Amino acid sequence: MAVNLSKNGPALTAAFKEVVDEKSNTNWALFTYEGNSNDIRLAEKGDGGLEELVEELNSGKVMYAFCRVQDPNSGLPKYVLINWTGEGVKDARKGICANHVSSMANFLKGAHVTINARGDEDVEPEAIMQKVAKASGANYSFHKEAPSRFQDSGPQGPVGSVYQKTNAMSEIKKTNKDNFWAQAEKEEEKRRQEERHKADEERQKMEKERKDREAKEAMQRDKRDKERATQIDQQKKYQQQQDTESKDQEKPRVEQQEENQAAEKKAVKRGESVEKVNEAASLISQRAVNPREMFKQRERGITPSDSDVPSAAPASPQPEEAPAANSYVQETAYEKPAQPPVEENNLYEVTPDETPDRGTCARALYDYQAADDTEISFDPDDMITGIEMIDEGWWRGFSPDGHFGMFPANYVELI
Repeated sequence: MAVNLSKNGPALTAAFKEVVDEKSNTNWALFTYEGNSNDIRLAEKGDGGLEELVEELNSGKVMYAFCRVQDPNSGLPKYVLINWTGEGVKDARKGICANHVSSMANFLKGAHVTINARGDEDVEPEAIMQKVAKASGANYSFHKEAPSRFQDSGPQGPVGSVYQKTNAMSEIKKTNKDNFWAQAEKEEEKRRQEERHKADEERQKMEKERKDREAKEAMQRDKRDKERATQIDQQKKYQQQQDTESKDQEKPRVEQQEENQAAEKKAVKRGESVEKVNEAASLISQRAVNPREMFKQRERGITPSDSDVPSAAPASPQPEEAPAANSYVQETAYEKPAQPPVEENNLYEVTPDETPDRGTCARALYDYQAADDTEISFDPDDMITGIEMIDEGWWRGFSPDGHFGMFPANYVELI
């Protein structure tokens, strides 16, 4: 991937301009990458020259240094670009960063000397200054007068050369460093694998412990549920047993109470019946004439005298509408024309089939027992149908058993 100079562009450009500016005290700037990315950032800058710059180089990073030095021959400022690749950088990273060298050279323009360095021996200040001197061309002296061409200048110094003697110890150290970093990388990878393996084992152990704990909790929970269910069943059985015993103990008392209440009701009903019988007997005893004779006379069209008309029934509760209805019926009865004599049995025994309409109906309030065949008997709440209001105190109608006859008017209520 290409190097990224835009992210920290203002800081990079400012540091580069400070180094290029001869009036600025800053004479070197060091650039590197942000982590493992391709973004270039400013690592450091200073005014201590090459000696200070070399101390900031890191053997585990890829860095780019731009430094301003003074040409030993001409005294003019020269610029040095150092492409530093530390010995501890991985080969894959080295291959990626190798493609960024040209981009950094275009950004750090104006370099007179470019040095590709991997170790400390490649960035020794003396060696760099020698390269700067060689790059400047001829040696100039502005303060010394050039000697005569024929003047003997003494023995000449050694002729400069780019040849460097091979240093066996340096090569061994370099090889040992490469082996050291390779071994360190292997050990680091081994350590990481061991840590991953250990983390996997720990995770599996924790997972197993969690499952065992959950299974144990589930067993305990099931056991508690079963015990609770057993306790509830026992409690229900005990409660049912207690209820059964309580009902068994309560049953005789309830039966006794029911018997007492039934006896009391029977006694009350018997008293009421006796009272009603006595009242009926008193009513019958108060009759002035025989009702049969009175009705026979009415059927023949003979008006009974005032002394022959039976007195009103005993005072007892009766409907407010009764007097008006009785008067109307009485007047109607007196207006009937005389009819031929009818046999006694046919007169007072009429079947329900002969009265298709129920006519006026009433409900019995008291118990009444007929004194002879001309009267009807009934019990309380019995229905009397087909009522004829022949007199103020005595009416005729059909009893529940179908018998037709007379009964006291104040023993019933109209409905």
